[in-house]
Amino acid sequence: MAPQHSVNTGDSNLDAKITEWLQWNKDPEAENEIYKYLNNKDVNILSKLFLKRLEFGTAGLRGCMGPGYSQMNDLVIVQTGQGLTKYLMDTVSEAAEQGVVIGYDGRYNSKMFAELTTAIFITNGIKVYLFRKICPTPFIPYTILKYKCAAGIMITASHNPKDDNGYKVYWQNGAQIISPHDKKIQSYILNNLKPLESLWDISKIYKNPLNMDPTTYITECYYKDLRDGVLYPEINKNTTLKFTYTAMHGVGYDYMKSAFDAANFEPFLVVEEQQLPDPEFPTVKYPNPEEGKSALDLSIKLADKSGSSIILANDPDADRLACATKKKSGEWHVFSGNELGALLGWWMIHTHRVSNPQADLNNAYMLASTVSSKILAAIARKEGFNFEETLTGFKWMGNKTVELMKDNKDVLFAYEEAIGFMCGTQVLDKDGISAGVRVAELAAYLEMLGLTLSDKLQEIYTEYGHHISDNSYWICHEPNTIKAIFERLRNYHGKPNMYPAGILEGKYIITGIRDLTTGYDNTKPDNKAVLPVSKSSQMITFTFKNGLVTTLRTSGTEPKIKYYNELCASPEEKDLNKLKDILTEMVSAIVTEFLQPEVNALIPRET
Repeated sequence: MAPQHSVNTGDSNLDAKITEWLQWNKDPEAENEIYKYLNNKDVNILSKLFLKRLEFGTAGLRGCMGPGYSQMNDLVIVQTGQGLTKYLMDTVSEAAEQGVVIGYDGRYNSKMFAELTTAIFITNGIKVYLFRKICPTPFIPYTILKYKCAAGIMITASHNPKDDNGYKVYWQNGAQIISPHDKKIQSYILNNLKPLESLWDISKIYKNPLNMDPTTYITECYYKDLRDGVLYPEINKNTTLKFTYTAMHGVGYDYMKSAFDAANFEPFLVVEEQQLPDPEFPTVKYPNPEEGKSALDLSIKLADKSGSSIILANDPDADRLACATKKKSGEWHVFSGNELGALLGWWMIHTHRVSNPQADLNNAYMLASTVSSKILAAIARKEGFNFEETLTGFKWMGNKTVELMKDNKDVLFAYEEAIGFMCGTQVLDKDGISAGVRVAELAAYLEMLGLTLSDKLQEIYTEYGHHISDNSYWICHEPNTIKAIFERLRNYHGKPNMYPAGILEGKYIITGIRDLTTGYDNTKPDNKAVLPVSKSSQMITFTFKNGLVTTLRTSGTEPKIKYYNELCASPEEKDLNKLKDILTEMVSAIVTEFLQPEVNALIPRET
């Protein structure tokens, strides 16, 4: 669309960007919004929308929907798709024949963004497997492996607020992209900004033979694979447990319903108010089951009313899983991601041993991110399998799994504390559907033994040592303040390249320091970190003599300083209350001495 009148903000660079965007944009509503800002002379808003571009990273794109180059909209999606297409064609020799898979969730514009992306690929002669209905994010990496696709794209903003959307990219190995793909894709986007006119008519894509529907075949394959992994189908069939499930207004209901059927369970009770996709997310402040009881209010209400003792919850794109159980007191306990990680880790080892009695555990692996619990490491030491730590995010665990599989290793399980779980290797990413079924299986098995999930968790801690956590964050909108906080820790007490030696005037001594911003690690040869280093993000881990591991890091998508603290006790240390008191004392000191919230005007997390 051509501009309705001349653009004049007083900034020639800004005027050029606005004019360009208006010429290429095809959305009348978006155009009207820009003219409103122009008429009101909202130069600050226009500068934010046009002078900074939403940058493609290893998580793809994610941001607020709206006009301009710094938000998610049709034009930005088309430009991103054009860049990705050209990069794929230059990088993967058989990309056209291998094709790409594209899926979308139930958010505003998700289907449109998926259709525009499809139009770009088929215009360039690349085969597309476009899901014909909403699907869970894990179906994209699953489909890549089934069809041997060159790449996959999922249009989703996961559990972000309703105004957001995203563009998530997987590579031909079935894992999320990592560097250098992200930087190269970004450069290709910038070199392919002008949209082809033929791309905008998405009605034509459904008549094009290059656009194929994978929905039925992939769904059947997924549930067959899930069914093949069920250990005790008769126990599942005969359990008296009642499960309550919520899809959190997302895509999960139909898929979890089919998963329960595949695993031989009776149907679960569903929170009807949250059963169907709704881009408004009307019943929750944040559509994120990680928020705990506040996100599970309706689930708890239904479970109490129906006599259900276990709640399972997916986030809106069904790649995360939350679980809560009713205690004897009548109160509900929402398991943390680390607690679920311990339970699922134990179950996946149990399943592996029963299914493969001759298998060598020396060849078996489990993975967790650096900020997750070290409980799997403790179990590995005793049981004889291997444990490896990766950087935060399933892109790292997925790609590490690919590496291990190439060496003929058995990767049984991977998880991160943000309620993301990968059970097996059919999906090389977190999968809230399969994880939900595995938790249900474990609960049914334990019921047969007269135990609950909480009982089993305590057994694990008794056998392998208590691992108790205190994770949270502070909000800071000033990048310079965040940088100063971390630089102070690297030059403690004003001494260059000196880190803190302890807290509370030496009461608790630091023995290990790993700084993945600078690459320093005093526990490794030559003080060099073995995990990947990123100068663009802040991340320091302190290990204390008494077993506390603390990681301070910035968020890649939010203005937060996150902290993760876990006290890893030996099995001989039985006094849990004493351990909790020590953890509380140490975390308080770490926040006060290292982050200095008052000095730095940090904003506390909402409770």
